[in-house]
Formats: sequence, C-alpha cells, structure tokens
Amino acid sequence: MGKASKKKKAAKEINESTGRTQSSQRFVEKKSSRTVCAQGIPSERYYLALLVALITFALYLPALGNEFLASWDDGDYVLNNVHIRSLNLSLLKWAFFDFYASNWHPLTWISHALDYAVWGLKAWGHHLTNIILHGVNTFILIFLVFRLVERAKGSTESSEPSLFLNQRAITITGVVTGLLFGLHPLHVESVAWISERKDLLCALFYLLSVVMYLKYEEGNLEKLVEKPALMLFNWRHLPALGFFILALLSKPMAVTLPFVLLILDWYPLKRIHSLRTFSVAFIDKLPFIALSVISSILTILAQRTQMAFQLMEFVPFPTRVIVAAKSLMTYLWKVVFPFHLVPFYPYPETLSPTPTDYILAYIPLVAITIASVAFARKRKLWLSVWGYYVITLLPVIGILQVGRQAMADRYMYLPSVGPFLILGLLSAWIWARVSVLDSWKQVAKYLSTSIAVIALCFISYLTFEQIGIWKNNIDLWSYVIEKEPKAYSAYYIRSFMTKGKKGQLDKALEDADKAIALNPTFWPSYKNRADIFERMRLFDKALADYDKAIAIRPSDAEIYYNRGMLFEKIGQRDKAAVDYDKVISLNPQHHQAYYNLGLLSLKEGSRNEALSFFDRSIVANPRYDKAYVSRGELYAFLGQADRALEDLNYAVFLNQKNAAAYNERGNIYLRSGRKEEKELALSDFRAACNLGNNDGCSSLLQLDGVVIDLRNAPFKGNNDARFALIEFSDYQ
Repeated sequence: MGKASKKKKAAKEINESTGRTQSSQRFVEKKSSRTVCAQGIPSERYYLALLVALITFALYLPALGNEFLASWDDGDYVLNNVHIRSLNLSLLKWAFFDFYASNWHPLTWISHALDYAVWGLKAWGHHLTNIILHGVNTFILIFLVFRLVERAKGSTESSEPSLFLNQRAITITGVVTGLLFGLHPLHVESVAWISERKDLLCALFYLLSVVMYLKYEEGNLEKLVEKPALMLFNWRHLPALGFFILALLSKPMAVTLPFVLLILDWYPLKRIHSLRTFSVAFIDKLPFIALSVISSILTILAQRTQMAFQLMEFVPFPTRVIVAAKSLMTYLWKVVFPFHLVPFYPYPETLSPTPTDYILAYIPLVAITIASVAFARKRKLWLSVWGYYVITLLPVIGILQVGRQAMADRYMYLPSVGPFLILGLLSAWIWARVSVLDSWKQVAKYLSTSIAVIALCFISYLTFEQIGIWKNNIDLWSYVIEKEPKAYSAYYIRSFMTKGKKGQLDKALEDADKAIALNPTFWPSYKNRADIFERMRLFDKALADYDKAIAIRPSDAEIYYNRGMLFEKIGQRDKAAVDYDKVISLNPQHHQAYYNLGLLSLKEGSRNEALSFFDRSIVANPRYDKAYVSRGELYAFLGQADRALEDLNYAVFLNQKNAAAYNERGNIYLRSGRKEEKELALSDFRAACNLGNNDGCSSLLQLDGVVIDLRNAPFKGNNDARFALIEFSDYQ
C-alpha cells in the first residue's frame, strides 16, 4: 500500500472518529436536555416565575377601585343576574342548560356565583379575583415556556442552528415572555373588566392543558405508531383532556387547542416528521377535536338566541376577510407599539372595500406567511409561532362576525403568547451576543439591561393608565368617544348611563341625538331617546321614537314592552295591553309582560285573570319577587292567608329589600289577631318603613308604644318616609 493510500485511510478514520464524537456529543446534549425536562424546572426558576406573578399582581391593584361597568355586560353578568345569587342545583342547571346573554360558558357563571357568595356586590372583590387569576396565568405561562424551550433545545438538529444557547438564555426567555404577558397594556381589558373573567379562566385551563400534554405525551407517539390500538384507549390524555374541558366551559375560544397541540407536535416536540406520524398525531387528537366541535355548535346556538351573529348582508364576506387580515396585522403592531388602545374598535363604516384595502390587508399577511414557510426547514420556530398566533385568533377574527366591533384587545389574551415568546427569545439572543463580546462587554450588558428595564417600566406605566380608563361607565365611554369620535355606539351607551344621574338629562339627550345623527338606523338609540323624553315628560316625542325603533326592529320585544309601560303611564290601558301581548308573542318567557298584564287585569277587576298572569310570570321567572308579592296580596284579598304567606315569605327570601313584601306580610300577621303574631307584624312594618315604605310607617304609628321608638330609630331607606312619619306623629 502506498503512502498516499495510507494517508487517505488515516484521514478517513479520523473523520469517522470525529463524526462519532460529534454524534455522541449531540446525543449527550439531547439526553441532558431531556433529563432536565424529566427532572423538572430548576427551583430558582420557580422563584423567578413567582416574582413576576407578584409584580403583575401589584401592578393591577389599582383596579380594585374600579366600579362595575353596568353599561357593558357587568350588569347582565353580575349586577342584575339573579341566577348567580345562590349556590345550589338550580344554579348548575341554569349555567349548563341556559344560553343566558347569548353565551354558553357554565364555569364562568359558576365563578361569578362564587364571587357573589363571598363578596356580594362589592366590585373590588370581583376585581380581586380577576387580578389573582391573571397573576396565576402569568406564573403558569413562564413555567410552560421553560418546558417548551427545553424541549426545543433537546430536539434541535445539527442542521438547524440553535437559538437556545444555554440555561441562562432559557431563563431569560421565560422571564421576559412572562413579564410581557403580565404587564402589557393589551391585557388590561381582560383583567380590569369583570365580565372578561371568561378570558382569564379559559387561559388558566388552556395553559394547564398544554402543560399536562407536555408532561404525559413525551415519547408517547412512538408507542402509538407501533400499537395504533392505543389511540382509542390513551388514558395519558385524561389530565390534558380534563383541563381542556374546563377551558371550553369557561370560554369557547379554547376550541383551537387541538390544533395548537398538533403544531407543538411538529415543533418543538418533533413528533411529526412524516405523513404516518401526522396521521397518528391527528387521530390522537380526535377526542379534543370532538369536544371542540360540540363547543362550537353550542356557541353558535347561544349566539343565535339573541341574533348576536351579524347577518351576511349587513357585513359582506369579502369585507369580513379584509377586516380580519387587517386585524391580524394591527394586533401585532399593538404588541410592539401599545398605543391608542380603545375598549371599542367600531366596524368600518364603508362596507365596499377598495383595491387599496386589499393590498394593505394582504401584502404583510402573505409576506409573513411565505417567509415563515420558506425558513421552516432551518427555523421551524417561526412557522410554529405564526401558526399558533393565527389559529388562536381565528374564532374571534371576524369571519363569523359577532357584535359591532372590528377587533378587541381582549381577543389577544392567549394569542399574544406567540409574539411575546419571540420577543423573549430575541432578548435571550441579544444577551448571548453581548456576553461573548471581547470589548465593551460590561458597558453593553448595562446598556441592554437598562433598555429592557426602561421598556418594562414604560409598558407598566401604560398599563396603569389603561386601568384608569376602566374606572366607571362614564369615564370609559368618554375615552372611547375621544379616541373614536364617530363611534355612535359609544354616544348611545354614555347617553344611556348619563340619563340615570340627577340633572344630567340634557347631556344624555345631546349624546342620544349625536348617536342617531351618526347612524339613523341604529334602533337602540331611538329606544334610549324615547326613555329620555319620557323622563322629561315629553310623552308625544317618546311615543314617536318608540314607533321609529319598532319600524326599524319590529322583532324586538323590549321596545313594545317599554311603549306599553308608557301607554299605561298616560292612561291608555288598552294600547298597553296590546303591546304586552305582542311582547309575549315575541318572547313567551318575558315575565315582566305577564306581570304587567296581571296588574292591568286587577285594575279592571278581573282577579282570576290577574292570578293567572301572576302564575305565568312566576313560571317564566321563578325568582321574580314582585310577582310573588302581588300574588300574595291577591291571595290575602281572597282570604287565602296561608298561600299568601307562602308567597310573601319566598319574596323576602329572594329580595330582602322588598318593602312591599314586608308590609303586606305584616298586615296578614296583624289581621290574625294573635298576640305572638302582632310582634311579627311590628317587625315587618319596621323593616318596611326602614326601606322607605310609607304604608309600613303608617301601620307602625297605629300600634301602641311605637312613635317614641321611631323618632330615634335609624332609617336605612327613604329619608322622605322618615320625615313624613315624624310629621304625622306630631300631628297625631
């Protein structure tokens, strides 16, 4: 053998040895990374995650001073929601089988019921729950990012340069992602608005489901490929599946989870690398997909109960697609530049898109998608994160348009995790590059740290300012009007809230006129202005506006109901009865219409008919205390004292501030003539009087030895009733 051949052979052996050494090193690195995952997250990272969660909690503490936003869902969800007033089987039945407020999220309703049981109607308590949930979500997210990045580091191939250089870089990525998630002003809407509890609960169980998936699915795909029958009996799914169910019960936006899990299977888990493994992974997700389909059907049914979905002819499909594409880009812009954050982004007035609209909407969207796909072989991260971002936004992007908003900050609560993760990785990459500098190393570190701290302080300040916007109804909608002066819905809502304040009817009317001028076809504005005219005792103008509202929206029962009450007020009972009948034909469960027909029947002397209407009102709403009081009074008049007491007792149970119930029950006790019941009557009259019931006060004056006590008694109700009582006692 020649010298040249010997040299070639020696070089080949060296190369093979080097290859084996490099392969062995990569194997050791992967094994080491998997060992870290298997052993869990280092304890110091838990402390860092807890610290970020506590900082997040502290930043949102000013929200404790905010009020309920009765103008925007808080009224329906908490303030006026009688269903959450008790924790019992009827609550569970209602939560799971009723499409209240055009929604189906049973766990969210139960959480509001728990809050009511603890805090009552103290707004700060409900806000506190939201803040705690956001802090917990931040902690879980950091924990999840640590695990995901560890898995990505362990699955990095030799042909794919690693973004995850060392353990410090992984720590920086997780902490920065968590800080952005916890402190970014985009999330104020989800936290500072009590009704958005559903966002927080959904995210909590969504993230926990992914954590459980990572924990139990590591290496499981290979077993499924070898034994496909395991896919039908994969008990390892149960923890992840259980949390997924809880997420769906909190908010249907969780339907995207099975597709997010498939993305994770592709990267960073690297479990999908062929058509065979994809098909197995997809079948593996069928239980999740089935639950998503069921939740989607229930959501569509719930939204259709009050026609929450906008009809295609009002918002054409091409317009929806353009608005959706623009929203995808606008959300990303607001992640980096979180300015001009508005609680309500109105849908564009012009529904005929121009060529410019198409270009501005599609060019950046298509460019990012093409770039992500082009780099997918070397950098799977970009396509994985982009896919997560788009998929998690799909349910609320506007293709199936719900409501009148083009987009909403609250929709970014979960999707924002993708962009925040990229920013976290970018921070780790910058720190790694700074750490290997030969010169100016310390200066570069101080400079980069200072920039990061300033940026976090700045977004924290923006978040603090944004929390103040949600202080109360008037401040909220005044801010929306300032930022979106053509948002007619904002004028309408501010008018609606202002009209209830003393001496503010003129301002309310001004806003109502502005709303109608901006959109003459928005029927709620006519309904609202009619109520303002009615309060001003301009009854003719009020009737004219009710007629306009009915002409635009003849299927709305509430307009007929309000007009019926106005007809009653001006003495036109026949027309009122016709309107109440129309209400019932449109909404057979309208308990107030039955109740008002019962009162009309009483005025006409038809007691049996009145009793029938009260019965039907109670059937429609078993918690309507006024119907029990009126039926109890009618039973008492008919000499059925036992049935009357039964109704009045239940009315007091439902509403301990129903003065009429106390007064009528006191009358029944007094009429019995028994000494022991006279004391009960005295107690009920005192309660009625304290609540401002003049009849209760008068009844008290007729009982011996009461007047002196009443002069010194604290009155919690109507002061006018107290003054009237004292004057009456002086006269006596």
